[in-house]
Amino acid sequence: MTLAVFPVRRDTSKVGYIAQCLDRITELGLRIEVLCLDREFYTRKVLGFLMDVQVPFIVPVRKHGKRMKQVLQGTHSRYAEYRMHGKPVLVLKIAIAVKYAKGKRGKRGVENLGYVVGNLRWNPHRVHQTYRSRFSIESSYRMRNQVKPRTSTKNPVIRYLYAIISFLLKNIWIDILWKHFSLVKQGPQTIEVRGFRFSSFMCIIWEAIRTSMRGARAIPVLRYPV
Repeated sequence: MTLAVFPVRRDTSKVGYIAQCLDRITELGLRIEVLCLDREFYTRKVLGFLMDVQVPFIVPVRKHGKRMKQVLQGTHSRYAEYRMHGKPVLVLKIAIAVKYAKGKRGKRGVENLGYVVGNLRWNPHRVHQTYRSRFSIESSYRMRNQVKPRTSTKNPVIRYLYAIISFLLKNIWIDILWKHFSLVKQGPQTIEVRGFRFSSFMCIIWEAIRTSMRGARAIPVLRYPV
């Protein structure tokens, strides 16, 4: 579910956007199990802010610099300490999950996947698997683009409005799934997506728009063939 959409402004930093998101989550009365952020948030200011507010978080490291490359060398999963230079020095806790390529994507040997973590006591493999699950966000963006109104205007207000509409439509579909297509069983609640795919939802929305706008269902002809 998309909880909030904030427009990008030049005068707002990454820390400012994260603070807005955290405030919105608090207003909704939700609890953060873990905050997963893109690699672009691997900055001193962002990591320092997250440590100060004590929010559980996972941020993939940037594999540049001799010291970081040394940290990401090994044959077993582990935790390591990395010092980010500055005033004062920022001590980072790095969870390193080791994965064996086994010929996948033409690669061999081991791969060290490093993540900066805070306020978490998970083993490195759980950190890695949890962060991998966030890539479902990317598929939600693709779904949003399928229902996003098209426009050539450069007006940021209109483009922002259209983005919000597309996110709302996706949220409505997810809400319908949880209410009417969840399996009756013991344990965690799961949904049967095949029972009501997003493409079906799009067809229903489009038909409702055609009906409300009294779209033409037939076109009179000038003559019938003899």
